[in-house]
Amino acid sequence: MRFVISVSAMLLGSCAFADEFTPTLQAYLDSEISGWANSPEIVAAITAQNAAHAGLTQSQIDEMDKNWRSQIGDPASPVISPVLNNPVSDTLRSRIDASMGAMTEIFVMDAHGLNVAASDVTSDMWQGDEAKFQDTFGKGAGSVHISPVELDESTQRYQGQVSMTIVDPDSGAPIGAITVGLDAESLL
Repeated sequence: MRFVISVSAMLLGSCAFADEFTPTLQAYLDSEISGWANSPEIVAAITAQNAAHAGLTQSQIDEMDKNWRSQIGDPASPVISPVLNNPVSDTLRSRIDASMGAMTEIFVMDAHGLNVAASDVTSDMWQGDEAKFQDTFGKGAGSVHISPVELDESTQRYQGQVSMTIVDPDSGAPIGAITVGLDAESLL
């Protein structure tokens, strides 16, 4: 019943709805995500992509994002396939399976905000223009962004996203970010 009332409040544009779920989303981030988000496997994948993409210009990033969007739905996509079919993406899907419905999607971004690994296809490749990246990587180590709970087009669930900066374990410098979609109903 509480979820139905909360969803109704959200549909009416209530700010109280977002505030109601923020502590729950933060608690899940702290207890279930923070412990593995900076895993050596994720750090290594981000570090490798940062090295490979070190010289990218914004116009090249925009072109990559445009190609990603045009290839959604093509299982053999030369842009999307390497992001979805790598060991880190397999690990992310395993994390979702183990979450018993709490996690709906996970994606990892490099220093430009480009997808490194993803549990599922995202609507775009470049997250660098979005708060989930700007409020984490853009603000440095220890930064967190928690979105309001809303209907997510890609998962068709009411979810909030929690995002955090990923850091180099040796230097403590930000190297990328991770976003995890959380199903609001499963967290009640």
